[in-house]
Amino acid sequence: METGRTGVGASLIALDWGTSSLRGFLMGRDGRVLDQRANAHGIQNLPMPGIAGFEQAFTDLCGDWLTTHPGLPVVAGGMVGSAQGWREAPYVRCPADTTTLASQAIPVESASGSRILIAPGVLYDPPSGPPDILRGEEIQIAGVLADRPDWGRDACMVLPGTHSKWVEIVGGRMIRFSTYMTGETFAVLCKHSILGRLMPADAAPAEAESDAAFAEGVRAAQASGPGDFTHQIFAARTLGITRRMPAELLKDYLSGLLIGHELVSGLGHMRNELHEGRPLLLIGEGALCRRYVRGLELLGVEPTDRLENTAPRGLFQFAVAAGLIAPAGE
Repeated sequence: METGRTGVGASLIALDWGTSSLRGFLMGRDGRVLDQRANAHGIQNLPMPGIAGFEQAFTDLCGDWLTTHPGLPVVAGGMVGSAQGWREAPYVRCPADTTTLASQAIPVESASGSRILIAPGVLYDPPSGPPDILRGEEIQIAGVLADRPDWGRDACMVLPGTHSKWVEIVGGRMIRFSTYMTGETFAVLCKHSILGRLMPADAAPAEAESDAAFAEGVRAAQASGPGDFTHQIFAARTLGITRRMPAELLKDYLSGLLIGHELVSGLGHMRNELHEGRPLLLIGEGALCRRYVRGLELLGVEPTDRLENTAPRGLFQFAVAAGLIAPAGE
């Protein structure tokens, strides 16, 4: 837990409630985080099954905030609004912005007496292709645009993760996006396939060697042809068996290969949109985002900026759009 200025003008409790973790933010009238804390009680790891588990997780994380600041509005985003969440908040369709999310939010009355407003996810359902969905990333995007509304005019945002998202923003709204199962594929291949048997769990290679192996994977993805992917990933085994690559570097190579394929595809789909002057933004956890920055660099592309932890700001803007609190500065 990180503790801050808990007694200074609290106006909102904001919850970023994902699959594996729950993060809470006590926020001030100016939109700043006064206090924050986190635990492992994501929707797949609740203290007990069912609604009682959500109630307990909420009370465990925020009980003292609720006592010290009775009557504060509470908002939540992420997988808590999925079909497996506390209460389902159905997807809204593209184009969508924070106002759209607020207009379709779903309330939950908790046993503690608090009313929690849950943000919906977003659906992109083009007539010429399969549908795509996101849930949680829309809040992070709202946080970015709250601080930099100029980026909302026309931008591409990349959110690396278990399921990476490439989102096109025009006129302050999400108009289309694509999902890549890069992180989950990497985890499955390392933990549940034959590739992982040569990868030592405690590997700690030198940074230069790790980067070189990652770069080799990215370049292999760049040079690939249609249908090459499943052939290429087997190299994460054969390079080790033939000792052309040390075992402790095989994960880095595989990471580069998977991220490289995502970048090549994402940039290809966005090639007409990434015109000169259009921002390309990375949003997410530092170490993973740095790998994406490196991958883009190898492909000759420089992102405009890299941002972390934009969810609190996005949840604050969601609360403002829902009429729960006044905009910062008012």
